Amino acid sequence: MAAVATATDLFGDPIEAHPTWFTPAAFLSSDFSPSSYISSLRSYVPLETLATELRSHLTSLNSDLIDLVNRDYADFVGLGSRLAGAGDAAARIRAPLAELRSKVAALRGAAATQLVELRAGMERRAATAASRELLERMLDTFHVVSKVEKLVKELPTAPSDLSGAEVGSVATDGTLQNLESGNSSRITQSVLLERIASEMNRLKFYIGDKKNLPFIENMEKRIQAATSLLDNSLEQCFVQGLEHRDNNAIYNCLRAYAAVDNTSAAEGLFRKTVVSPLIQDIIAYSGSNQSEAVATVSSDELEGDYQRIMQFVEKDCKFILELSSSANSGLHVFDFLANSILKEVLSAIQKGKPGAFSPGKPTEFLKNYKSSLAFLAFLEGYCPTKAAVVRFRSETVYADFMRQWNVGVYFSLRFQEIAGTLDSSLTGPIKPIESREETQKLLLKQSIQLLESLKTCWSDDVLVFSHCDKFLRLSLQLLSRYSTWLSTGLAARRDHSGDADWAISAPVEDFVYVFHDVSVLISEFSGDFIGHVTQLLSNCSDEVVQLVRESIAQASQLLQQLLPVILDIMIESIVEKSVEDLSQLKGIRATYRVTNKLPVRHSPYVSAILRPLKVFLEGEQLAYLTKEATHNLLSGSAEKITNHYYERASDLVHATRKTESSLQRLRQGAQRRVGASSDASDNNISETEKICMQLFLDIQEYGRNLAGIGINAAEIPSYRSLWQCVAPEEKQSVIAF
Repeated sequence: MAAVATATDLFGDPIEAHPTWFTPAAFLSSDFSPSSYISSLRSYVPLETLATELRSHLTSLNSDLIDLVNRDYADFVGLGSRLAGAGDAAARIRAPLAELRSKVAALRGAAATQLVELRAGMERRAATAASRELLERMLDTFHVVSKVEKLVKELPTAPSDLSGAEVGSVATDGTLQNLESGNSSRITQSVLLERIASEMNRLKFYIGDKKNLPFIENMEKRIQAATSLLDNSLEQCFVQGLEHRDNNAIYNCLRAYAAVDNTSAAEGLFRKTVVSPLIQDIIAYSGSNQSEAVATVSSDELEGDYQRIMQFVEKDCKFILELSSSANSGLHVFDFLANSILKEVLSAIQKGKPGAFSPGKPTEFLKNYKSSLAFLAFLEGYCPTKAAVVRFRSETVYADFMRQWNVGVYFSLRFQEIAGTLDSSLTGPIKPIESREETQKLLLKQSIQLLESLKTCWSDDVLVFSHCDKFLRLSLQLLSRYSTWLSTGLAARRDHSGDADWAISAPVEDFVYVFHDVSVLISEFSGDFIGHVTQLLSNCSDEVVQLVRESIAQASQLLQQLLPVILDIMIESIVEKSVEDLSQLKGIRATYRVTNKLPVRHSPYVSAILRPLKVFLEGEQLAYLTKEATHNLLSGSAEKITNHYYERASDLVHATRKTESSLQRLRQGAQRRVGASSDASDNNISETEKICMQLFLDIQEYGRNLAGIGINAAEIPSYRSLWQCVAPEEKQSVIAF
């Protein structure tokens, strides 16, 4: 193929038929991707330009193709003539292929026929095998039944009990021989029973899913007879082993019971033979088979009974508990703790002491409940592993035993008792108790009852640990009830209205006791009380203990918020009495209105202003306030009294000055109308000045009285304002008295 001439420009350089960004050679690449090619160009080439360039390139390719066909036209036309024999060749190839297809179809049909026959043969073989298996099982069943019947017939020939011989020859040399013979016979019989039991277990496996077969139905009576005889013989041998404490015979019998999956029978026999007679001797009830009648009716207390029962378990039941829990014995399927001992104890209590479960007597109920928990813990001590403990607690009788103790009703009764006692104490007036112990820090019966109620909730004689969340809630409710009672009373005292008569009628001195008790309670809740509670909850997680601490602290915070309110009420009561004497300020104006005399000493009312506060401070109850509380009371009272003093004195001065100013203007107007001179009146001391002079003498005495009770008057803002109001100009800069 001849090379295509390349167009050149005027200077002989080739003319580019396409832009520099368009490379037709990229289309010939084996990994050419149109989408990738367009994506790489569209960022700087518009799609319309790209489409135009592609169409131009397509036109160029079509033109080149036509040129090539025209150039090699002879070869192009001769291309069809070279394929003239292609049809014959195809026909020759088609014939062998058709023959091969027919052979394959025939082979496939033969294989399908063989497969059907093979499947049919396999089904017949499976049916034959099943029939053979069934026949073998039937034969095995027949052999096992025959073997069991043969072994069962040997049972009566084995000596089972030589107790009579033992009793009759205790003092002879043959006694030991008789005892050894009796033990040997029991062991022999127990071994034979264990063997029969294993065969019966194998028999149950054989007939497990074939009970509807006629062959099995025909043998049903033989199987039942053998089973009944085995049960009776096994029961007799097990009971004799228990009576003679023959561990070998008991071990073999237990293995036999385990083999036939009849553990409940062994547990029931042990309960009936060993446990029941001894429990009935401890807890007598009507219908019990006791050798001696119980003349007196015992109380519902269980602690002593449990002690005797635990001694009995340790003495008479330990052997079988250890035997059934021994390693590699296969006897772990038995649960004598629950189904023999605990079941009999529960039955005896229900029949002999039903009142022990009654929460109507909370103290006795709690004592019995805790004794029962200790007894269960004692029984769990015989469980060798944690898994055994879990299995013991999952037994039905364990749940039934725990269900007898209605702790919810017990808590309800305790709730009514504790909350009712506190409510009763909150109905009376607040008075300090006359006779109290030296260690008793609280003064009011309400506060004492609150602390006693809270301690009762967490005492060993009341608290049930499994319901400690309810007792915590009760404690918080008691705190809330006391806080509500106190806050309601304080609000009624402040507003002089409400239902809290104790707070309205109580003298101010009694609120010292209230303040003292609240302070002591707050200290108790953050000290000994919370320490006792957290000690009881020491087995709980740190998160639980922290939540309990926070809840009690939050409840006591309500009391903390009431301390300033109590202090304010005492201050208001003192101030209210002190303000009554300030009403005498009005007499100062009347005294100096129509006289020219000047004040020379303080007014008598000044000494009475602080008298209520001094009386309060001299009272015996002040000993129950802390130094900080006393200082706050003293400074708060002094400040509020001074505020009232300043308000009334400033009102008096301003009113007098205003009246005097009005009279002065009227007087000057009248003098101007008559032409009189006002020089004489200007030299007189005004009424306002005389009142200020008297008030200045009064506040100096008042300041000395404040200093007498430990208050620096100059530190009170209202006193400084009062000094500025009435003091002469030359003395206003320094407060001195």
